[in-house]
Amino acid sequence: MIPLWMFPAALVTGNTSVVKPSEQDPGATLMMMDLLAQAGAPPGVVNVVHGTHDAVNFVCDHPDIKAVSFVGGDAAGKHIYKRASANGKRVQCNMGAKNHGVIMADANKEHTLNQLSGAAFGAAGQRCMALSTAVFVGEAKEWIPDLVARAKALKVNAGHVPGTDVGPVISAQAKDRINRLVESGVKEGAKLVLDGRGVKVPGFEKGNFVGPTILTDVKPTMECYREEIFGPVLVCLFVDTLDEAIQLVNSNAYGNGTAIFTTNGATARKFSSEIDVGQVGVNVPIPVPLSMFSFSGTRGSFLGTNHFCGKQGIDFYTELKTVVSFWRQSDVSHTKAAVSMPTQQ
Repeated sequence: MIPLWMFPAALVTGNTSVVKPSEQDPGATLMMMDLLAQAGAPPGVVNVVHGTHDAVNFVCDHPDIKAVSFVGGDAAGKHIYKRASANGKRVQCNMGAKNHGVIMADANKEHTLNQLSGAAFGAAGQRCMALSTAVFVGEAKEWIPDLVARAKALKVNAGHVPGTDVGPVISAQAKDRINRLVESGVKEGAKLVLDGRGVKVPGFEKGNFVGPTILTDVKPTMECYREEIFGPVLVCLFVDTLDEAIQLVNSNAYGNGTAIFTTNGATARKFSSEIDVGQVGVNVPIPVPLSMFSFSGTRGSFLGTNHFCGKQGIDFYTELKTVVSFWRQSDVSHTKAAVSMPTQQ
């Protein structure tokens, strides 16, 4: 998905591209390059380089590369933005997230719980737009048992097995980090109402699986709230009012995406107006726009000027040029040159 935010827009605006996929999952990019070649793209128009730090620094430093697009974690994004910017390049970096879903007691319960479960645990929580944090307002917290039941019904298995809802996380290191953050929440006083850490998948006993996991009574000071877990873990916080929920979301360092679930139009309008997050969903759990709209994460989730996709994405891959022309029908003599601005006379 992510390379498709980049090289197509670069191509249609007349650029060549160098794609450096994640070293942990480069296969999808190579499959796309094969399809691009079959579609008739000339050799060398889109290129792929593999590697880790050296490959990244090459992209940031090489003088023939004029712009850099990045999606990933905070540490890498800050490094790329600083290094590429220092070399005079245009840079856009989509980075970490802690996306909140605010659940009002008047929301459509069945729709909300289904949407929340899918957005929190789909792709094993490994997407920057995962709805990893639920803020239950007032009596909505009574829905937790129903949420747990829906999460339990999701099937954990290898991704290629039909019917799988939650596949493995990307590496053993990722699994260990997820488990550690869940344990830190328990130690700091959160309630582990659903624990997916010990899930076993027959035939894939050594797989990096973490089942759907839900922590409740989470506080903003806890590490499991402050850190992006990037796994199938939903942390749940409880507040009494919409104003408290808005303050909670706005106080978080990230501003990638958020959502509110309600049947009240005034509530939705207040939330949309007062929330300091670039992408807002109303009864939509993952408010990622279609490609004609710009991907508009803000604050700690984005570094740069022009966002991905939409008009801003096209602007990122183009350079503004201004041409001023003046034509006279006949030559007119002047006794003195004009020195004021504008000089056209």
